[in-house]
Amino acid sequence: QLRLVESGGGSVQAGGSLRLSCTASGFPNIRYCMGWFRQAPGKEREGVATIDIDGGLTYADSVKGRFTISRDDAESTLYLQLNSLKPEDTAMYFCAAEVKRLDVACPGLERSNDYSDWGQGTQVTVSS
Repeated sequence: QLRLVESGGGSVQAGGSLRLSCTASGFPNIRYCMGWFRQAPGKEREGVATIDIDGGLTYADSVKGRFTISRDDAESTLYLQLNSLKPEDTAMYFCAAEVKRLDVACPGLERSNDYSDWGQGTQVTVSS
């Protein structure tokens, strides 16, 4: 089982930026599908961005052009750069991972249940 720990959240003004990090430990030599998900109070969890083992990216329409997901496998770290933040981005942000299977695409934004390993989350609060 992979252990994931998020960091980098905080409180910012609208239009500001944050950089979230997710550090993985346990199986550093195994390739993983990874993604960021978020959940605001009273709302369902939603997919934000995913990245596959080859660097393929997907983004929710609401964050395209503002957020960037990346990974540094040598450091076992996943990142999410959040720019031009809006109050609507306020949520707890979670990092998730799933072992990449042969000939099977990584789970997409709507397939959060297919990710097996999750961090505890880091809070992002954006004020207007």
